Amino acid sequence: MNYDYPLYRPPSEAYSLILQVTIGCSHNACTFCTMYKQKRFRQKDWPEISELINTASQEYPRTKRIFLADGNALALPTETLVKTLKLLYENFPSLERVSIYGGPKDILSKTSAELETLYQEGLGLVYLGIESGSEKILKLVNKGVSPLEMIEAGQKVKKSGLQLSATIISGLGGKELWEEHALETARVASEINPHYLASLTLLLEEGAPLLRKIKEGRFIFLTPWETLRELYLLMQHVNLDKCIYRANHVSNYFSLAGVLNQERNLILQKLEYYLSRADIKALPVDYNRML
Repeated sequence: MNYDYPLYRPPSEAYSLILQVTIGCSHNACTFCTMYKQKRFRQKDWPEISELINTASQEYPRTKRIFLADGNALALPTETLVKTLKLLYENFPSLERVSIYGGPKDILSKTSAELETLYQEGLGLVYLGIESGSEKILKLVNKGVSPLEMIEAGQKVKKSGLQLSATIISGLGGKELWEEHALETARVASEINPHYLASLTLLLEEGAPLLRKIKEGRFIFLTPWETLRELYLLMQHVNLDKCIYRANHVSNYFSLAGVLNQERNLILQKLEYYLSRADIKALPVDYNRML
């Protein structure tokens, strides 16, 4: 397979075949993200996609899971996505699931009928980056949507029958907005009630626009202990039903897992243990993790 690097996929797609049906990200303006900054967004045309699928099916005929990349591949026209799904299931006889990144603006641009059609044609899972539920923070990081629009996008995916996996970013509000970030993110996540929820921790690479604010002292990074305190507050207020929660991304300081809200107390107890440790409270911000 020939890829246009860098190439990204969600942690849960580690054993999936990745097919780049788009290049880059349709939004590509978030100040904390550098994943696709060196790429110009491009939608592959149907001849490119069909050739990609035919080649991949010859190389990996027993594939069970496929992830459609790059960022926000849901931006492709619905007609193209339908043809893509049909050809995937025709060419991969063992295929069990197809998943995709879906930016909130791209989800909102689809009608409910279009999303239902994609579900009926075999799209199984959409990954949505909530990042924060705070309107102020979403504006500061240039996410491009409001909390209300984020809720609408998430609920729209779920109503179509598609599975929804959402991500939030601990520390995205810095020291100034950590409480607002925790409480508002808990509220938005609860309104959406995704099937899966994952916590990442803010981790910046060179070139991220948010780094400039840090260097100028306009954004103060949370310490590991402060990040856990923020997550504890969020967990106290989130209200989810049978949502599989994970905080096992490489960016996280500590690993957490459970079903929310059913196992919330167990998660809170683990967080309380970490928060009670003097050695963790003394840990400084590790700027090497950001550069």
